[in-house]
Amino acid sequence: MQEGKILVAENRGVYVLKFIGDVRLTLCTTIDSLLKRIFGGGDLKSVVIDLTETEGIDSTALGLLAKIAVNAKEAMSRKPMIVSTRDDITRVLDSMGFDHYFNLRYQPIALDYSLEEAPVPDDECADSIRQKVIDAHRILMGLNPRNKEEFEPVVFALENCKVTPDFKSFH
Repeated sequence: MQEGKILVAENRGVYVLKFIGDVRLTLCTTIDSLLKRIFGGGDLKSVVIDLTETEGIDSTALGLLAKIAVNAKEAMSRKPMIVSTRDDITRVLDSMGFDHYFNLRYQPIALDYSLEEAPVPDDECADSIRQKVIDAHRILMGLNPRNKEEFEPVVFALENCKVTPDFKSFH
């Protein structure tokens, strides 16, 4: 599997995020930084998340996608869009209840944007990353009862962890 990366473009309040490869916890600071940029002001019109080249996506990245939907509900009049052409990724989105919070498209769409790789923020401390992971899973838990049942033990374990895990070694 290709190591994950995120490409981004913005034009007149329309943001396009393209997730490529294996999108994991190691990209949570990058995604969180993009969220601050997208929802930090300005005239936000739309957010499109392109998962057509996503080979894998973990629960932390899914939780941060859910955070986009939560923030978008307050910031704009329409739901963000996710484009997914891979059956395995689409099944994950459906099982998490994303169809209630996003407009899901299952065919590729033409996006006429010049995408650039999202910058990776400077190293964050493990406690800050741990809090991002906890927050992402809490958002997932709020999407539906099944998610709550699945992720509540993860959140409990992370909140009660005495030793700070080395998140950089997770893949």
